[in-house]
Amino acid sequence: MALILVVDDEAHIRELVRLYLSDEGFEIVEKANGEDAYDYIVHHPVDLVVLDIMMPKLDGWELCRKIREMGETPILMITAKGEPAHKIKGFQLGTDDYLTKPFDPVELVLRVKALIKRYRISVSQMIQIGDVQLDRIGYKAYLANTNETITLPRKEFELMYKLASYQGQLFTRDTLIQQIWGYDYEGDDRTVDVHIKRLRERFEAYSHMFRIVTLRGLGYRLEVYEA
Repeated sequence: MALILVVDDEAHIRELVRLYLSDEGFEIVEKANGEDAYDYIVHHPVDLVVLDIMMPKLDGWELCRKIREMGETPILMITAKGEPAHKIKGFQLGTDDYLTKPFDPVELVLRVKALIKRYRISVSQMIQIGDVQLDRIGYKAYLANTNETITLPRKEFELMYKLASYQGQLFTRDTLIQQIWGYDYEGDDRTVDVHIKRLRERFEAYSHMFRIVTLRGLGYRLEVYEA
């Protein structure tokens, strides 16, 4: 059973989220502020965090940043702030998905399930996308149609594996730079674009199964059409 931490200073929002998610079999822990939530996460493993932005003691922005420093725990932001700039900031800080109040509880459930599925895929060593299997240990891609094996350059593989681990999730260019090249990378941030272009060329024959999509002004995500 997945454990979900719900962080919001509005009791009725926490109750709504708890009601719908517990009906789906999830175990729910509630916290009314970011400080208490962070203290809980430090001492207890959680499978996903649902958090608000405007909270006392420690706001959602800072809590998101702290959680992401600790690891890859999925984060879903729920907030009244629906402006594009706030969404971009959330993704830059490491949130995995975003819902704006008022939200459809059914949509919340679907997004939570999708995030947990992505996370479980991400911690495995092999990922299947269409007829391509990515081997994290050997940095290889196995092509089912031809029985061919491709050994990718390390950064290309890491970029592809990251996108494939979180299928459908948006990654900003800055996030990819930090997670693949590291925080101390001082090169051109267009490096991501060059690697994306190479990956598209390598897997062009499988574009009917999956594709790396550009979201102008935001970043990239891998869309899968056939499992």
